[in-house]
Formats: sequence, structure tokens, C-alpha cells
Amino acid sequence: MSEDNRTLPYPEPDAEHPTLVLPGAGTGTDDGVASAPQRRRRRWPWVVLIVVVVLAGLVVAAEFVARAILPGVVRSLVIDQLDLPADQQLDVDADGILLPQLIGGRLDSLHLSTDAVTLEGITGAVDVTATGVPLRGGDLAGASGTIRIDEDQFTSLLATTDLPVDTVALDEPNATVSGSITVLGLAVPISLTLTPGALDGDLELTPVSLSVGGIEIDASQVGSNLGSIGADLTQPQRICIADQLPAGLTLTGLEIDGSVAVIDIDVDGAIVTDESLLEKGTCPAG
Repeated sequence: MSEDNRTLPYPEPDAEHPTLVLPGAGTGTDDGVASAPQRRRRRWPWVVLIVVVVLAGLVVAAEFVARAILPGVVRSLVIDQLDLPADQQLDVDADGILLPQLIGGRLDSLHLSTDAVTLEGITGAVDVTATGVPLRGGDLAGASGTIRIDEDQFTSLLATTDLPVDTVALDEPNATVSGSITVLGLAVPISLTLTPGALDGDLELTPVSLSVGGIEIDASQVGSNLGSIGADLTQPQRICIADQLPAGLTLTGLEIDGSVAVIDIDVDGAIVTDESLLEKGTCPAG
């Protein structure tokens, strides 16, 4: 080899010319290459978590929207169906998580309440819970509730009976009706205290005490003093009030709570599809 083509020696490593080492070179392993995919795999749990959090937020937001919109929609439908005033106060609340129920087209439970509403001439506070409420038409699975009425409204319920009813005073657990009966051509003031209840859809009144002219008399002496009219007053009174309630409502219980009469009702599920059930019911003739 000539002096002109000599092989120059590789420079010795020093601080000014550091030796570069390729990733993974000289180690005999592929650690450098494997580390990059491993870092990428570690990101996936965070991505999934973010997606889950976003979806959960959307579901919660949708649930809030549904709960904000549903009461207004139901209120409008009820007011239209019952022909109530546009400004009728009516609170609406649904149980459970709404989204699955809305998707399924049926609400599990729907609670309706109002402090005062007039149905077929009877005004009171109504509290009703309906179950299996279809959103695309159809009958309710069932419904029940209460109607709370004051003394004046309770007096109206008894207006068509044979009882001497001019006024009614409610004092838990009884109701006292006051009026007069005619004995030998004379009007005799009478006051009858009864315990209200319900029997087979009718109002049942069980006498507790009777007073004539402010004097309480023994039930066994009523017949001799007041004749057959007085004797009838001491017997339990069964009164049909179906003709004073919508046909779709059935009386299942009645009690006095303080100075208010609480009527328990069962609601026919077809009341939302059969308009005749919103009209007054009927009582047997005679």
C-alpha cells in the first residue's frame, strides 16, 4: 500500500467527538424498540376513562332535561283531558331513572297532586299515583289516590240522602250532621253523630249518638219518641255517591282526619282512553 493511500486510524473518543450509539445497538435486546408501543398502550385506560366520564355526563344531562320537560308535558295533557283551567295548579313527579323508561315507552310510576281541583262538582285536594303509564297511548296499569274535602263539600255528598242535613261538622273520627225532622207536624231539631267509612264503593255511616233539641237520647228510646223515622236514624246508613264522582273513580275508603274528610279512591286504568269514565257515575235505581 502506497503512502498516498494510507488508511487513517479511527479517531479516539474524546469530549469533543462523543461516540453516538444507535438505540438498541450493542445491548443484544430490543428494549428500545419495545418501549414505544408500551407507552402507547398505557394511554388507553385514560382514553377509556375520559370517554366513560363524557358519556356519563351526557346521560346525567339528558336525565335532567327529561325531568325538566316531562312535568310540563304531563300537566298539559291532564289539564286538556280533564278540561281544567289553564292556570290549574298541578304538581307532577316521576319515580326512578327516566331515560330507560322514556326509551321503553312506559313510566313506572307517576305522581300527581294539587291543592284544589273541581271534578264533577266536588272540590278538594287530590293526590294520585298512577303506575304503568304508557307514553304512546293505551290504558294505565293502575292508579289510586285520595281526595281531601272540607265540611261544605262533605255536606254536598250527603245532600241527596234521607238524613236531616243542614250542616255538617267534622271532628276526627266522626261527622255530626244537624237538621230537623217533622214529628206530628212539628219541626224537631236533631243532631246525629256518625263514623264514616266505605263499603263496596258506597259511603257507610255508622251512628254513634243522637240528640234531639240538644238533649242526647238513648238509641233504644228513639223509636218510641220519634217513631219509625227516628228508628231509621239509629241504623247504619249506606249511601251511594257514585253519581257525584267521575265514573272512573271508585270509593274504597273514607275517614275523618282532623276537620277534613279523606276519600280513598281507585282509578280505572281506562280513564285515559275512555271519555265516558270522566263523566258522572250512576247509582242503582231506588
